[in-house]
Amino acid sequence: MFKFAYNTLVYWGEPIEKSIERLAKFGYDGVEFVGEPSMYDTQILRQLLERFGLEAAGICSIYTLERDLASPKEEVRKNALMYLKSVIKMASELGTGVVVDVVPSACMKTVSEAPRNKEIEWVVPAIQEAADYAAELGVRLAIEAWNRYETYFLNRCEQVLDLVHRINRPNVGVWLDTFHMNIEESSIPDAIRLAGKELFYLHIADSNRAAPGRGHIDFKPIIEALKDIGYTGYLSMELLPAAADPFSVLKAGGAEEFYDQYTKESIRYLKSLL
Repeated sequence: MFKFAYNTLVYWGEPIEKSIERLAKFGYDGVEFVGEPSMYDTQILRQLLERFGLEAAGICSIYTLERDLASPKEEVRKNALMYLKSVIKMASELGTGVVVDVVPSACMKTVSEAPRNKEIEWVVPAIQEAADYAAELGVRLAIEAWNRYETYFLNRCEQVLDLVHRINRPNVGVWLDTFHMNIEESSIPDAIRLAGKELFYLHIADSNRAAPGRGHIDFKPIIEALKDIGYTGYLSMELLPAAADPFSVLKAGGAEEFYDQYTKESIRYLKSLL
């Protein structure tokens, strides 16, 4: 019914071969890669995926102040579009069915720099151009909502759907995340049902961004909502340490539980609900 992946973003500094081997060992179907094309040789990645019997599930793109599709600075917007196209190319080289994460503004940018209507004028044509390029390569894009502490631009599913409909491309859909939805949505299952067939990808994390089952999110009605809409895509774990700067924790060698322990726990817990 569902397929399972794990975002390798949390395996900080680890050789990708070791990460892929871990996911195969614990029964995952796919790998979510970090959207930094310069980090990888996609030919080697394909060989590793084939060797361990996995597939590329998605690419978690990294949106910084230099990669901001809603920036009032034209050079920043051009750089963001160029970056997005490079991630799309990476996805196409990894195989079919890979979903690329799209967020219209930079991570941790919580205040807009221009009127909303101007931002929409910049964002919509840029994503349309990226989507047309992606369609030529057989790649789908999915726009993600983040919580209010990470972005001002899109926080809820209804906002993502509005933008998706403005973009109006069949290969552009919705990317949801249970951690963000726990903060912003009045009902996570209702948000999933609202996305319906336009839900292309789902990030899984508990309320504390730890492994599912370690916080207070009730995943049973979430699973039921996914069944109701006929979702057959990936449930991909995006787990991070509970810190203002989670990557500083990872860089310092902490959060060891996010490797073998949480990788094993996450898939076992979700499969137990099925």
